[in-house]
Amino acid sequence: MRRFATEKVKKLILGSFLSTRSPAPSSQLCSSSAAAAASAMGPTQSPPVTFDSINPKVLKLLLYTCTLLLFIIQVLKCEYAVRGEIVSHAQRLQQELQTKPGSRPFDEILYCNIGNPQSLGQQPITFFREVLALCDHPSILDKSETHALFSADAIARAWQILDLIPGRAGGAYSHSQGIKGLRDAIAAGIAARDGFPANADDIFLTDGASPAVHMMMQLLIRSEKDGILCPIPQYPLYSASIALHGGSLVPYYLNEATGWGLEVSEVKKQLEDARSKGIAVRAIAVINPGNPTGQVLAEENQREIVEFCKKEGLVLLADEVYQENIYVDNKKFNSFKKIARSMGYGEKDISLVSFQSVSKGYHGECGKRGGYMEVTGFSADVREQIYKVASVNLCSNISGQILASLVMNPPKVGDESYESFIAEKNGILSSLARRAKALEDAFNSLEGVTCNKAEGAMYLFPRLHLPQKAIEAAKAANVAPDAFYARRLLDATGIVVVPGSGFGQVPGTWHFRCTILPQEDKIPAIISRLKAFHESFMEEFHD
Repeated sequence: MRRFATEKVKKLILGSFLSTRSPAPSSQLCSSSAAAAASAMGPTQSPPVTFDSINPKVLKLLLYTCTLLLFIIQVLKCEYAVRGEIVSHAQRLQQELQTKPGSRPFDEILYCNIGNPQSLGQQPITFFREVLALCDHPSILDKSETHALFSADAIARAWQILDLIPGRAGGAYSHSQGIKGLRDAIAAGIAARDGFPANADDIFLTDGASPAVHMMMQLLIRSEKDGILCPIPQYPLYSASIALHGGSLVPYYLNEATGWGLEVSEVKKQLEDARSKGIAVRAIAVINPGNPTGQVLAEENQREIVEFCKKEGLVLLADEVYQENIYVDNKKFNSFKKIARSMGYGEKDISLVSFQSVSKGYHGECGKRGGYMEVTGFSADVREQIYKVASVNLCSNISGQILASLVMNPPKVGDESYESFIAEKNGILSSLARRAKALEDAFNSLEGVTCNKAEGAMYLFPRLHLPQKAIEAAKAANVAPDAFYARRLLDATGIVVVPGSGFGQVPGTWHFRCTILPQEDKIPAIISRLKAFHESFMEEFHD
């Protein structure tokens, strides 16, 4: 368990025990005759039981119990809005629709609460699934029928990957960082993307990006006096992980008026304020493209952030899982590692952790649980501890490892699958861009709603300017106003969104997050339902 909790519990147990065995004040007032009598009885005998002579198993049990209680408190503080109460209610409604068709004014639940593309109808990339299928069942590679069913480059890639796995045993444990050959392929993909070298030894393959974030929080946070700078609004993984590991979230607010801009002056202000309160700020999390806000950072802005981290000695935690999801012509994705290296900063200048996942992008393979973190700028002894934490989980799943290598090394020009791959990829991304634009326009057409452009990622984060009567009704119901709105929206339309209060927001403002993932042919119906509900809601609570 965590060291800070252990120390607290040791002090608690020791203090409690010693207080029970302290001599009463009256014992100091005994008469000299009493003392003489005691002396006459012979040498002073030690108490039969002392703190040091207690069975250590008992102390360990007490320590474990109290530490577990502290951990439970941390778990209770941990919240994860995208799967919170609204979603639980949606699942109950879904069961009701199955058992009582027609019981609600809608016939299906539309989960716009989470970035889970394939659950909303997105099809997987053919090349990726062909390679996975062949790696999962390698005996069919030698069959003649396979060449009629699978593309030649998928077959070749499967053989190549199987040769990287010891004994071609895809169902066996791998190295705790992931299969070395797959990490080599990912490093090559990173180098091709950035134009700077990457090292397979810096890569830790994980079951999606989330375990990697948890791993870094576990390493960075020693006590509640350790802080992590986090954007507000932010993906709840960060606030939940910081709470779970007993640290302090240090918020910095994105500027909604400038398209959710990240202003270094705001970050510096929050850093100085935290330090003045005795918080040791150890890292900053930056999500680019943004979740839930959808902004894409400009290159100059990224340079400012890198310079700030170097000056202040902060670890830069770069959440880059939406790097393929860019919908505007005037912005492009640049990794923070590329930015840092282009500024001349190397391993000794800045500590940087980059997160990537197979769950997002155009691939959307959420259930395959693949991802990685690239860890640079840490000393050898720290790297050893990172590996130690990774080894506790033995290894990430092999299918996810294979997918991560495919995402970073898709078919290239001249490969048999290249044209179909590009058609699938571009078709998905262009459709997402159209859906984002349609929903953005729809939100901005509603009374009391403003919505910034989705430059990237998979979400819109519109702001609700709610009537005072609606705010008072929410207060009477003991819920946040945006949660009140989201619950009413769900009950009326079957559309599931996440209240902005689950992501954090400027006090006194209200938002909700809505994915752009429902299939394009369903977007008009969603917009129609949203408009009808919103007009009715505003009329009901009009001041």
